[in-house]
Amino acid sequence: RLSNHFLYMQAKLCQHQPARVTLRRGCSSRVTQLSPSVLSSSYVEEMYYAWLEDPRSVHESWDAYFRNAQASSPVGEAEERRPSMLLQGRAMSQTPAMSLKVVEDHLAVHNLIRAYQIRGHHVAQLDPLGILTADIDSFVPSDLITTIDKLGFYGLDESDLDKTFQLPSTTFIGGHETTLPLREIIHRLETSYCGHIGMEFMFINNVEQCQWIRQKFETPGIMKFTDREKRTLLARLVRSTRFEDFLARKWSSEKRFGLEGCEVLIPALKMIIDRSSAAGIESVIIGMPHRGRLNVLANVVRKDLDQIFCQFDPKLEAADEGSGDVKYHLGMYHERINRETDKNITLSLMANPSHLEAVDPVVQGKTKAEQFYRGDTEGKKVMSILMHGDAAFAGQGVVYETFHLSELPSYTTLGTIHVVVNNQIGFTTDPRMARSSPYPTDVARVVNAPIFHVNADDPEAVMYVCRVAAEWRSTFNKDVVIDLVCYRRFGHNEMDEPMFTQPLMYKQIRKQEHVLKKYADKLISEGVVTLQEFEEVAKYDKICEEAYTASKDEKILHIRHWLDSPWPRVSRILRGRADMVSKRTVDWALGEYMAFGSLLKDGIHVRLSGQDVERGTFSHRHHVLHDQEVDKRFCIPLNHLSPDQAPYTVCNSSLSEYGVLGFELGFAMASPNALVCWEAQFGDFHNTAQCIIDQFISSGQAKWVRNNGIVLLLPHGMEGMGPEHSSARPERFLQMSKDDPDRYPEFTGDFEVQQLYDCNWIVVNCSTPANYFHVLRRQILLPFRKPLIIFTPKSLLRLPEARSSFDEMTTGTKFRRIIPDEGPASKNPGKVKRVIFCTGKVYYELAKERKQLKLEDTVAVVRLEQISPFPFDLIKAEVELYDNAEMIWCQEEHKNMGYYDYVRPRFLTVLSNKKPVWYVGRDPAAAPATGNKFTHLAELKRFMDTAFDLSAFEGRSF
Repeated sequence: RLSNHFLYMQAKLCQHQPARVTLRRGCSSRVTQLSPSVLSSSYVEEMYYAWLEDPRSVHESWDAYFRNAQASSPVGEAEERRPSMLLQGRAMSQTPAMSLKVVEDHLAVHNLIRAYQIRGHHVAQLDPLGILTADIDSFVPSDLITTIDKLGFYGLDESDLDKTFQLPSTTFIGGHETTLPLREIIHRLETSYCGHIGMEFMFINNVEQCQWIRQKFETPGIMKFTDREKRTLLARLVRSTRFEDFLARKWSSEKRFGLEGCEVLIPALKMIIDRSSAAGIESVIIGMPHRGRLNVLANVVRKDLDQIFCQFDPKLEAADEGSGDVKYHLGMYHERINRETDKNITLSLMANPSHLEAVDPVVQGKTKAEQFYRGDTEGKKVMSILMHGDAAFAGQGVVYETFHLSELPSYTTLGTIHVVVNNQIGFTTDPRMARSSPYPTDVARVVNAPIFHVNADDPEAVMYVCRVAAEWRSTFNKDVVIDLVCYRRFGHNEMDEPMFTQPLMYKQIRKQEHVLKKYADKLISEGVVTLQEFEEVAKYDKICEEAYTASKDEKILHIRHWLDSPWPRVSRILRGRADMVSKRTVDWALGEYMAFGSLLKDGIHVRLSGQDVERGTFSHRHHVLHDQEVDKRFCIPLNHLSPDQAPYTVCNSSLSEYGVLGFELGFAMASPNALVCWEAQFGDFHNTAQCIIDQFISSGQAKWVRNNGIVLLLPHGMEGMGPEHSSARPERFLQMSKDDPDRYPEFTGDFEVQQLYDCNWIVVNCSTPANYFHVLRRQILLPFRKPLIIFTPKSLLRLPEARSSFDEMTTGTKFRRIIPDEGPASKNPGKVKRVIFCTGKVYYELAKERKQLKLEDTVAVVRLEQISPFPFDLIKAEVELYDNAEMIWCQEEHKNMGYYDYVRPRFLTVLSNKKPVWYVGRDPAAAPATGNKFTHLAELKRFMDTAFDLSAFEGRSF
């Protein structure tokens, strides 16, 4: 491309120019005579290079000057006014060929500078071991100058090294100088871009942001630290290193997932927190994998050391009921004074499982919630820090999903600082086998986040990068990535033998001098500290020994708790709702609306998130009304109920389940006085969020003693629409419910409340809008918080029979765990021959079939609304009421799915195994539903016939 420009310029450039041209700087313009005495060389140069990039970017007169030359103009006149003369300030007597060479040389130097800015990171010295390249490719870009003989790539040679060149406005390497010799230009570029820091930022499509980064790294002498800052860094490095040494001595046979090989992480995090605190941040929410977690707890969050050491005791007793979790999964919340700023700061390290990166959206959700409750709309008080491993950062899809939430209005946390502990290896997998992208951090480019790669064995380089990252986040409120290129001194964990799979790397690691010794020696040689001062700082071991002794007295581990519809259709829906209100009835959508509204008026914040939740997947909700004539004009009626109401947040999410559900889970952690709901577009969409459900929601309280009241709304029902989007997989949730199927629970107090308190989550399948209304309200009215799983309907949203009266929702009414038969059968239970227990939509199909067969006197149908925890007390009452009747469990799901395997043993416990509970429903299958409508109807007819065939089970053995 450039060579084409040169050929064009050789033929056309210096031949003619307009006598008068219009120049524009910003919004101003003026008409002037173009001559060397009026215009600075840098201005003409700026116009020329802008024109080369895009002729449309300069005024038309400049375009005419550079493009439309006329051969008839005298050579002398052309020489006097051509850009090359103005660039270099040479005498007018130079020949056109000589002037063209000046232009070409300046172009070459400017392109050289740009090459370093774009690709300098490829040759930066990032690997502390000196054996690998952080970008998994040893190729050096041919346009980067590393030896003199490569100057020829730019048409330069050794004789040009001492020539002086004008510096472009897109570099700060000159400091206060505007010109530099080529030799010094290359030296300064290599210092800025090819040392222990490698930068990727030139892909950012914002000039201001790119210039900001250039200024931070190119300005000569900018990466300086005071002696006090160096001593602070040394002290922090001592604590980080000696903590790991102490654990290794005391518990040499325990897995610790220590930080050896990246000890600089601790001072790095503290630098980020210090700079953020100075900028006004009051709360930092942190998420991280297991490597280094104990060190972060001890030296960043400042958890008491005796509490950490106590966790190594095999006889440890948990402070509260629960299974607990391994020590390197636990979290911590701590408010303290930041000694560098003398300001209060709250640090929260989130608990999380071994599922790497699963905690990312959870952290973001909690951060968003704290910002919301503090009124921090600009992200100036609350921020998040996410730590990652290199293999997981590249390999786990939730990283990409979480990044894509970072700029969405309802999900943005206004900038996250990502710190990648780049071990340059997975467990045992070489990076070349673990990812296709050059760097593990390439996923961050999708949101134009700057990426700073840094050699973790250069503590001052790491500190500077962390300082800049914190300032970037404070200035631009955008994500930024720090890639700490390091190594694992002892392999994946302390029980691992890495020489089996990475012999070359670990031969070098065994020879590698510890970063603490290298940095201490450096400061001692500089006279910043004396050997005696260093030894005083290094007495951290004594603190650890005292805490270790105290931990022996600890009996208990203390865990701190802490698409829019057309307007005419919307009008019809709103009129329909008004009509229902006049008749004192509600359908599903109105019942939900009233539940939310009543909570909002009571001061309870309600948040509903998910794909298409504003309208509702089935076009039933319409909580956001859009002006049909004015773009982006909308109204959320639930935010206009009363002056002192709580806010209602309803937001369509990105097309993500894993990321968004994790985000909402984190949001729900921040306050017990909020109803936080996530709705799947279809119930089976929770498949891709299964990690969040398994690792955080079902077992979070048991492992980490954290209450959480998140609500999952999962559309469910066999509607003949095929295997996809039919089943929300209730069997999975029920399998993870912890109530004992073989023991009838005995409680001295309120059976319902005690049972809810003991469970790990609540699973319901409401069949009436009133019950849905009540279960949403109960979620807040309970004196504790449990996750709530609601299988929501599809066809029942508009089924006329599935409506409720206001009388079922007024004072004195509440959620009904079961809905007994309220027809003729209940009036004369002795005549009843069969009791059909069911849940959800199938009730209405059973009720219709029973009416057609005129069996309302002899067959009772009982609805199980709360499936888990199983309402033993109410089921027992129904069984005793119909003591002479057969007991049937009927479901529309296949036998190996749905609820049968969960309810059967519990029914038998109620019945004391004296009579059977017969199954009626679809046969076992691999897929949740048939894809053939005819087969679907045939299956439905078959099990309906069986449900009401009173002789169907005669003669069968129990």
